[in-house]
Amino acid sequence: MHPILQTMTAQADEFVSIRRDIHRNPELGFQEFRTSDLVAQCLTQWGYEVERGLGGTGVVGQLRRGDGAKRLGLRADMDALPIQEATGLEHASRNEGVMHACGHDGHTAMLLAAAHHLARHGDFSGTLNLIFQPAEEGLGGAKRMMEDGLFRKYPCDAIFAMHNMPGHPQGHLLLRDGPTMASSDNVTIVLEGVGGHGAVPHRAADPVVAGSAIVLGLQSIVARNIDPLHMAVITVGAFNAGKANNVIPQTATLKLSVRALDRQVRDTLEARITELVHSQAASYQVRAAIDYNRGYPVLVNTQAETDFARQVAVELVGAGKVDPQTRPLTGSEDFAFMLEEVPGSYLLVGNGDGSPDGFNSGHGACMVHNPGYDFNDHSLPVGAAYWVLLAQRYLAA
Repeated sequence: MHPILQTMTAQADEFVSIRRDIHRNPELGFQEFRTSDLVAQCLTQWGYEVERGLGGTGVVGQLRRGDGAKRLGLRADMDALPIQEATGLEHASRNEGVMHACGHDGHTAMLLAAAHHLARHGDFSGTLNLIFQPAEEGLGGAKRMMEDGLFRKYPCDAIFAMHNMPGHPQGHLLLRDGPTMASSDNVTIVLEGVGGHGAVPHRAADPVVAGSAIVLGLQSIVARNIDPLHMAVITVGAFNAGKANNVIPQTATLKLSVRALDRQVRDTLEARITELVHSQAASYQVRAAIDYNRGYPVLVNTQAETDFARQVAVELVGAGKVDPQTRPLTGSEDFAFMLEEVPGSYLLVGNGDGSPDGFNSGHGACMVHNPGYDFNDHSLPVGAAYWVLLAQRYLAA
């Protein structure tokens, strides 16, 4: 076992307790007041220069050592999800309808554990910026921190982040260069026709029929307009219209989730969705209004920083526990905004590959965003040790 991993394992109990405390007291995006209080208190106590309020509830801790010119950023997310926890664990959420169902409690605790060790024993020369970010879950907390001057105040030459991943062996590290997580766009389509009696449909313009044709037509975009070797997803998650069986409604509303792993494919999807919706609507004599909201961009890991991150992973846990070029994910992550401004890499740590039975029966394989999920505490010292080693290698004294 690597000496740093051995040290972090021996000290893990303190930070497991912190992780479980955060888990008991989850907070939604931009409401992480208690969590940011805890983070700021710890960092201040350990000697970091601390700033609060970036992105609302974000916290940045900075530690300078020696005269090194390099500046490193490490980021952890802090927010929970609007889910009722069903784990039955002793440290289960005390907040009704809110839980840490994605492991951000673990991510925060890992970075705190690394911060504690680096403040006391870190052998490095340069500037270390620890970024505790709010509101990753769909609210774009990373972008808010950047708009508040994150990288103007705390410039970074490289930035890294880590997420746990159920279904992979606990403690294994997974890396990938290039496009790694998908963009995520939200589209709302409102079709306005002419309402009428269901018995005389020829005197109406039916938005339900138009919407049905649009749903079917949208599937042809991925099948016929996108290179089969590229990933694209168009999901119609909602189709709402009417209330009575004998009334043709005036309007119908469709809500879409659109994802891609390539920036050009993302642009193509927007163009084709817009064209198809307006054309189909016109063919059924209804009008279409489209609200196309671009959310998180494609997350692209830069080559040099990912190569460096791989070397650190192999040094820490050995090549047998490292996937150097894992498969991309169709989920999205707002760390992508940071990677558009600063080179860096986003990696995964396995949360367990036991049989996922809907609840976390100690295997850590229950998927995130599930009421039975829990972060695997055995991964905490692995993640913390990784951050310590990466910081010391990047900011080599």
